[in-house]
Amino acid sequence: MIQRRKTKEIKVGNIKIGGDNKISVQSMIKANPDDFDKLKNQIAALKYAGCDIVRMAIVNLENVKIISKLKELAATDKNYDIPLVADIHFNYKLAIESAYAGIDKIRINPGNIGGDDRVKSVADICRTKKIPIRIGVNGGSLESQILAKYGGPTAAAIAESAVYNIKLLEKYDFNDIIISVKSSDVDKMIESNLILAEMCCYPLHIGVTEAGTSHIGLIKNSIGIGSLLQRGLGDTIRVSLTGDPVMEVYEGISILKSLGLYYKSIEIISCPTCRRCMTDNISIANEVEKRLIPVEKKIKDNIKIKIAIMGCAVNGPGEAKEADIGISGGNGEFLFFKYGEPVKKIPEEKAVDILIEEVEKMII
Repeated sequence: MIQRRKTKEIKVGNIKIGGDNKISVQSMIKANPDDFDKLKNQIAALKYAGCDIVRMAIVNLENVKIISKLKELAATDKNYDIPLVADIHFNYKLAIESAYAGIDKIRINPGNIGGDDRVKSVADICRTKKIPIRIGVNGGSLESQILAKYGGPTAAAIAESAVYNIKLLEKYDFNDIIISVKSSDVDKMIESNLILAEMCCYPLHIGVTEAGTSHIGLIKNSIGIGSLLQRGLGDTIRVSLTGDPVMEVYEGISILKSLGLYYKSIEIISCPTCRRCMTDNISIANEVEKRLIPVEKKIKDNIKIKIAIMGCAVNGPGEAKEADIGISGGNGEFLFFKYGEPVKKIPEEKAVDILIEEVEKMII
């Protein structure tokens, strides 16, 4: 069983990060903020997918106005009620205005928003309004003195930059802090988080930045995020992909499920199929996965169900004996089983419907 690192607890809207709280999944709004309908639809889609926190790039005062608009919408429609993070670079005034607009968290790199007086201004308003700050550091935004010291954006340099920025906020009596140290280099991302975890007790937001498209990006994030989670590190995650943000959420949840860290889940195990398979196991497994998405949302917290979809007698109930429920293919039919014990034979064309029905009975 994975023993998670103990951290300070930070509250972002109605979501608690760190401490003994569940690992939250984040994504970022990619819709053009000038098209409010697309923007709000993307937020609703992210929330439906299971996203816990949404980040939004704030590049001008018009974007700040959208924060207030989204908060008004969330107050009347729960489909849009999700904590919002303002992603700020360089312009500290946008951070201050976002705080007044009702943002739930601000993401900055204190080192790139100007002098200490500007950092203090942001810390003061966030302390007053009880808004946490995420310090976001990556290999492309390190301070010149740290780059000179290490000769480049090494893992140690990234971690030291994070600590430097932590001390900058603590200097102004601010410690509602979440930290992320990221890199597009998976190994460097892992190492910088390992170093940082030994140097502070703040919650860690983990992910591989600029990871790439849905294919290679998922591989990089699975290795980077998964490696840290398996070591007990990571309190909130984002699977950064050049693609649909909804997929970032689904993939992030999948990573958590694979390590037994998602607070409720329906896990599917299925055989890869071979010449022994006499049913269309690939199509059936894909259909079951798709149809279980709305079913999974009905499960109560802390309930987990494992489903097996196996292709033949060799990897049927025997290899899937730890599954709660499953089917094993034969010649045009499936054996339906529970907890490794055969129950009945069912026609292939009814296998998916029967399996879904049985799962729904288990969660009532």
